[in-house]
Amino acid sequence: MNTILQLRQTYHRNLCHSVIYQKQGNKPSIADVASDLSVSLARQLMTNIQIPVSGREIPGQTAGKQFEVVTRDFLRDAFSLLNHLRPGDWQFSLEGAISQYAQYEHIARLSELIKNSPELRTSLGDYVVTPDIIVARAPVSDAAINEHGTIVTAEGQPRLTPLRADIIDKAKPILHASISCKLTLRSDRSQNARTEGLNLIRNRKGGTPHIAVVTAEPMPSRIASLALGTGDIDCVYHFALPELTAAAKSIGNEAVTDTLNELIQGNRLRDISDLPFDLAI
Repeated sequence: MNTILQLRQTYHRNLCHSVIYQKQGNKPSIADVASDLSVSLARQLMTNIQIPVSGREIPGQTAGKQFEVVTRDFLRDAFSLLNHLRPGDWQFSLEGAISQYAQYEHIARLSELIKNSPELRTSLGDYVVTPDIIVARAPVSDAAINEHGTIVTAEGQPRLTPLRADIIDKAKPILHASISCKLTLRSDRSQNARTEGLNLIRNRKGGTPHIAVVTAEPMPSRIASLALGTGDIDCVYHFALPELTAAAKSIGNEAVTDTLNELIQGNRLRDISDLPFDLAI
C-alpha cells in the first residue's frame, strides 16, 4: 500500500512531466516571467521538489486540463486510503454539472427557464456551476444499510433522505466536494472560484459540499487574494506548500514569508496532502 507521502511524490512527478515545463532562461512555467520575485520563488520551489520538469513547451490550456486530471487522480487514490475513516461509494470526476447531484437537481429546471427567458436571465443570472473536480457519494441500498442487522424496512422511515437509494426514484449521487483547479493566479478569472462557491452555498437544497481551490501559484500575495476571507471557499490548497515555504525562507524576503505564515496560521492555506483528510471530515 502506498503512503500519502508516496502518492504526493507521484503527484509531483506527474505534474513535472505533463503540466510544468522550463521556459527560456531557466524559468518554470508556473512563474510570472515579468516578476523577478515570482521567478525566484518558482525556481527555488521546483529545486526543492527535486524532480526535473519537462523541457518541451506545454500549451496553457493543455497544462490547465492536465492539472485537473493529475490532481483528481491524486485525490482519488489518497482518499481511497482513508476508506475506513469515511466509508462509502465515492466518485471522483471532472467537470460535471451540479444539477446531476441531489442537492442541486432543481437547478436543471431553473436553468431551462432562464435559458428561455432573457428577462429571467437578467434578473437571476447564471445558476450553472461546473466544478473542475467533483467528489460525490452514491446513495446506499437498503441491503447495504442492513448489512449488520435490520435498520430500515421497505415501508418504514426514513423516506426523504437522499442517502437511502431504495426509496427514491432515480436517486442521484450526493455532491460531497467541489474543487477548483487554478494552475496559477495571474488573472481576475481566478476569482470566479468565489462566485462558484457562493452559488453552491446559496442554491443548494441540502448539505453544503466542501468548496476548495488547488493551485501551483508561487506568489503568496496572489494566493492571498483568493485565500483571505471566509464564507465562499473552505480553504486554498497548494500543490507543494512545504517546498514553497522553504523557498520563501531561502530568498530572504520577509514580506513573502509573513504572508505565507499569515495564510497558514489563519487556516486559509494548506498543502495538497491535507485535502484528502479534510474531505474525510
